[in-house]
Amino acid sequence: MLRTISVPTDLDPEHFLPLMKQCARIFNAHVDWALEQHSYNKSKAHEALYMQLRQAYPDIPSAFIQAVRDTALEAVKATQFERTPRKKSTSALRYDKRTMTLRGDQLTLACIGKRAKTILNIPDYFRDIYETWTFKGATLAYQRHKRRLWVKLVFESLTPDLRPEDEVQGIDRGLYHLAVTSDGQTHSDAKVRAVQRRHLYNRRTLQAKGTRSAKHRLRAMSGREQRFSKDVNHVVSKRLATQMNVTTFVLEDLSGIRNKRRGKKMNKWLGSWPFHQFEQFLAYKTEALGKRVVFIDPCYTSQKCSYCGHIDKGNRHKSHFQCVRCGFSAHADLNAAMNIRDAHLLSTTVRSVEQAVVNQPYVTSVLG
Repeated sequence: MLRTISVPTDLDPEHFLPLMKQCARIFNAHVDWALEQHSYNKSKAHEALYMQLRQAYPDIPSAFIQAVRDTALEAVKATQFERTPRKKSTSALRYDKRTMTLRGDQLTLACIGKRAKTILNIPDYFRDIYETWTFKGATLAYQRHKRRLWVKLVFESLTPDLRPEDEVQGIDRGLYHLAVTSDGQTHSDAKVRAVQRRHLYNRRTLQAKGTRSAKHRLRAMSGREQRFSKDVNHVVSKRLATQMNVTTFVLEDLSGIRNKRRGKKMNKWLGSWPFHQFEQFLAYKTEALGKRVVFIDPCYTSQKCSYCGHIDKGNRHKSHFQCVRCGFSAHADLNAAMNIRDAHLLSTTVRSVEQAVVNQPYVTSVLG
């Protein structure tokens, strides 16, 4: 189980920006080699590029060239040659035990020339993780609009054992409601959508004005909407994860949902919908509590009646669900959440029966 702590530093950016620029070039050189050779083998890349890059960038520590090589080839492997990963001149640097040292609150980082030292001011909220977990590495990031360097420290601890499955909760994520649970809880994102609309209007107005002060204001607004949405996802995911009796959270597998064309307005909504961030937050918060997040196929969860199981497009009209067969009526998102929960319970039952048949193939029962 990994956790990341972000801490601002008093390091001089001018001391690290040349390093970031040269490391970006080294990263891109490894990506070009990987795409040309159609390989992300680190040993082959080392043999092909290491001496060449050492001569081209003599001021870069050798351990950094190897660290950047690993980062580049892992990025290519993650994309499976479908995209071309690129680093910008101010992209973050990943440090490991070869290029950094953490002793108490003192952090030492490799750079061009002598190593740089700084004393970290760790917030009390992160003290327990900082002092009791195992330190694994860090990333140094540059915040351009504030001209400040941040260090993101990575710590590792043993993952708690999974608790026995007690109560299962289905969660339906939507554009109008951030999350609706199978037991009737509704976490609305009306405030999020209002903030998104306000930021969109302000961006359009300032971009149309085009003055120097308008551009300065646009830079100041940069990232504010994302930070607000991130905070909302943290609050809702923590509220769900800390429920007393719920140990299993069931979500729809929404990977690939943005690949289809659904019209300009709907595509814009989907583009600003942070559903993946929400499931990431929920996953790591539940993991720390010995709970779990599972995924099911999203097909027909919004068209299926959770009472009789009848599937029909006519069952749902916007946010209202009413079964055309049995007449069951409910909010559409609540009905979908119950279907999500039931799909997991059914799959669990089927797997248990199949496992029993495999383990005892010759056992038969007679029902009288």
